[in-house]
Amino acid sequence: MTDPVFLTDLPDPLPAVGSQVELGGDEGRHAAVVRRIGAGEQVVLTDGRGRAVRGETTASSKRGLTVRVGDHLTEPEPKLQVTAVQALAKGDRGELAVEVMTEAGISRIVPWSAQRSMLRWTGERAEKGLRKWRSTAREASKQSRRLWLPEVTEAASTDQVVALITEADRAFVLHESATTRLAQALPSGGGGTRIVLVIGPEGGITDEEVAAFTDAGAETVLLCDTVLRTSTAGVVGLAQLQALTPVAAL
Repeated sequence: MTDPVFLTDLPDPLPAVGSQVELGGDEGRHAAVVRRIGAGEQVVLTDGRGRAVRGETTASSKRGLTVRVGDHLTEPEPKLQVTAVQALAKGDRGELAVEVMTEAGISRIVPWSAQRSMLRWTGERAEKGLRKWRSTAREASKQSRRLWLPEVTEAASTDQVVALITEADRAFVLHESATTRLAQALPSGGGGTRIVLVIGPEGGITDEEVAAFTDAGAETVLLCDTVLRTSTAGVVGLAQLQALTPVAAL
């Protein structure tokens, strides 16, 4: 089994091999009390920006862990940068979408207030919803042993999504009425390195939203022959992008 990963601030440069690093706060208590990490166990501490230290736990208490640095880990930022514009969804479907896309390697997640979203983020609900999405991304990053934590932005309007599309190399709107599959669209020009993937709400994307996105340069695409839920469409689209984007384009 790979070593468990915990998120923490790390100095620049990274702590010297052989030095001691303290993992405290909520993350340290979680590691020691909930995960029951004890002395002698190996852990990885990362800043979520591609840098980490791996080492042996030398002490464990309710306040957290003390770790002796054994080696440094660095990981370049992924060349394929996929931004998922994820429509707000009822229940826990939004968090599920964030969880599985994070595990699959998404770079950024933008909550989107679509016209047909059954959930609205306003006031305290917006703050609570964003905290839950960010917490979900954080925990999924640790579970999947990621050294790069995906960014979860504040909720975007349709106009703000249009702006994201205009800045991207390619943009795809997942739509059940599209006639072109994502697999067919990619070879026409490669995926580029900055891709926006728009995932609509359970009620679907309106014609006005589709028009706004395609006018900005997005392409409507189909993932498969079945209709996917908003909580699963994003991870399927991401997986196809990762598998089909030509290596040369990266």
